[in-house]
Amino acid sequence: MRESLERVGRFDPDRARERFVSGFDARCTRRIEVSGEWVGFVVVKDVQTHLLLDHLYVIPSAQGAGIGTAVLMTIFKEADRAARMLRVGALKESASNRFYLRHGFVLVESGEFDNYYARGSLSAAGSER
Repeated sequence: MRESLERVGRFDPDRARERFVSGFDARCTRRIEVSGEWVGFVVVKDVQTHLLLDHLYVIPSAQGAGIGTAVLMTIFKEADRAARMLRVGALKESASNRFYLRHGFVLVESGEFDNYYARGSLSAAGSER
């Protein structure tokens, strides 16, 4: 994420840490492990009207191996079972925008620095999209 933030002149380690710490909830946070090695984390929050994919981070050395896709497919199954829409935000200059679009998210809003995406659950597609 640092690289993306630097590209738009918005990297501030104190701000990044504060943002993460202020929203941290251990109950919503899961480690991503591959062969016993910790390679990232994912945070999914229930915000009443939908599920929020707040963070999906895979360390750079483990990226490109399908780990993010596997994690996302697990989250999709959980959202579908719960009949919940899934939303996510991504920094405009981040490669994650292509990742989310490739996996079926639809752009629903664009802010000054971030794009916001949604994916309706299969069970709630008619009522939440």
